Amino acid sequence: MRYRSLALAAFAASSVLSSAHAAAGELLYALENSTLLSSTDTGWDYIKMEPGGSRLFMARASDGLTVFDVDRSKTVATVENSAGANGPLLLPEYNRGYVAMTDGSLLSFNLKTLQLIERLSLASDGGLNSAVHDPVTKQIHAIVGGRPSESTWFTLDAATGKLIKKTTFPFKKMDDPAVDGKGHLFAPARRDNLILKLDSKTLAEQARWPVECNVAKVRYQAATNRILAACSGEQPLFFALDASTGRTVAKIPIGKGMDALVIDEQRHRIVTAHGTDSSLFVIQQSGPDAYELLGTVSTRVGARMMHIDERSGRLFVVAADYTTGKPDASGVSTRTYHPNSFAVLTYKPQ
Repeated sequence: MRYRSLALAAFAASSVLSSAHAAAGELLYALENSTLLSSTDTGWDYIKMEPGGSRLFMARASDGLTVFDVDRSKTVATVENSAGANGPLLLPEYNRGYVAMTDGSLLSFNLKTLQLIERLSLASDGGLNSAVHDPVTKQIHAIVGGRPSESTWFTLDAATGKLIKKTTFPFKKMDDPAVDGKGHLFAPARRDNLILKLDSKTLAEQARWPVECNVAKVRYQAATNRILAACSGEQPLFFALDASTGRTVAKIPIGKGMDALVIDEQRHRIVTAHGTDSSLFVIQQSGPDAYELLGTVSTRVGARMMHIDERSGRLFVVAADYTTGKPDASGVSTRTYHPNSFAVLTYKPQ
């Protein structure tokens, strides 16, 4: 208890300094660099920074898993047999990377050399969306994308990639959960407006917390014991929950098209990326229950995916030019991405 009190006191003191600095500056983030990459007409999904390193792993669907060095602004490799990449998971402690694939397989590779290890078939009824690691059990959970009625999690040994079990939940769409490292997972059921508190060993449900919107992103913050979350849909919202009770302690409206949330612990900021509104929403955290919108930073239309370089606080978002065709008979339009227009945008904190 004493340690927790000291940690919160230190957090509060540094937050005051960080907030004062942000209020004094004219800018929150500035575009530092824009790098065009070779690309086809494919889309993309998750991007992830290698912990402690300079490599950004970008899941670019048909263009595969692209490895980009952010310090040199240069593509260094595409992982072999990675066409259909959707959600990378990077685990330096095992020298392994995993990728949730759009055909329902899970690709594994050597993180240092980028050499392919295996592409393991898991889901036969559609693609995988993402994968997360639980340090308590030393397991990973690969999670399917949207389904008509149920979501399946495939649990594997993180060191070997061996399948251990699969678990089915009665929800159409579940996004990657937050992991507290203490034996709990906090899993969003997006279309049911719920966050589930799960036992990380058994995946048994311990609590079910209703939220007021389509929760898509959740992160656990150890220093405050808070779940920091964001919703997409027609009522986009940032909110914070007490991880012990599920009580909502704060909420702030955000923009449309949200698909990424990062935490800058050094500056005590939470940033969300919005493809529809072409912006980053920057929120200052001055305490466990105290949050304030500092402002927004313009990006590009479609720049919905983002990750943070924890070494510097730089933010990386990706986007590409596209053409939207006229609606078909049912009113649905098709988006076609322009070849060789995929860009990595680097935003530097000010």
